[in-house]
Amino acid sequence: MTIVLGEPGVDGLREVTGVLREWQYDGAPMQLHPGDLGWFWRFGAEATAAAVRTWSRDGQILAVGLLDGPGLLRLTIAPETQREEELAQQLVEDMTEPERGVLPEGKANIEAPMGARVHDLLSEDGWKADEPWTPLRRDLAEPVKDPGVRIEVIGPEQAHVRAAVQRASFDGSTFTDERWHAMAAGSPYADARCLVAYDGQGTAVAAVTVWSAGPGRPGLLEPMGVHREHRGHGYGRAITVAAAAALQELGSSSAIVCTPSSNAGAVATYTSAGFQPLPEIRDRYRDA
Repeated sequence: MTIVLGEPGVDGLREVTGVLREWQYDGAPMQLHPGDLGWFWRFGAEATAAAVRTWSRDGQILAVGLLDGPGLLRLTIAPETQREEELAQQLVEDMTEPERGVLPEGKANIEAPMGARVHDLLSEDGWKADEPWTPLRRDLAEPVKDPGVRIEVIGPEQAHVRAAVQRASFDGSTFTDERWHAMAAGSPYADARCLVAYDGQGTAVAAVTVWSAGPGRPGLLEPMGVHREHRGHGYGRAITVAAAAALQELGSSSAIVCTPSSNAGAVATYTSAGFQPLPEIRDRYRDA
């Protein structure tokens, strides 16, 4: 059967989200999660659909890619086909030839599950390993302790609070109330929660969004941030513990997150909240 590269359109996003949910399991390599699609949805359903690519055979989706920024493709592959030669060859051809409509010419990055055959083929084609990232995981089999600060689950009426903390946590963030509402309208958000932590004076100091992939599957933290004026007081640890508790309530088997290895502060924060660092991962990149 021929492998077909396609774009799902808005109507196909629910199917793509469902496939991504099915591919999540404890012990899987760090990979594209339905929550990554959900976070991208802040730009709207049309933009999300335009950023997604699928590879299918006989009507079955075998791989999903998200164009998560200029020249960055975040790819994941069905667990049973990650070492399949035919699929890997097709993926690499489609990803590396600009006329296929996946990645443009020039500098580009491809994120794919470590151990997948596409890494070998990209390396053979001259793609280099980029800077390392550290995945971290917290098992949710045991009860999660109280985070020690007031935590609120954010609904539509408090969207402005969540958006303001996001902008105060990340330089250059363009997150707004409108983008929160767009994100919340996406199908992945049905299994997500936005949390905000408050200090003793009632000031919003940290925020996180958590994404369930369904009961018994790993849930994702994306993103987590602490207000730049309130760092160094343990609020990052507190909101991360609260995130784990929220995912546990949603039925997740574990909580996962990934951060650049160079961000020692983030790695330390997640570790302090009970997350265990896993082996580093690296994208593949080509220069302009």
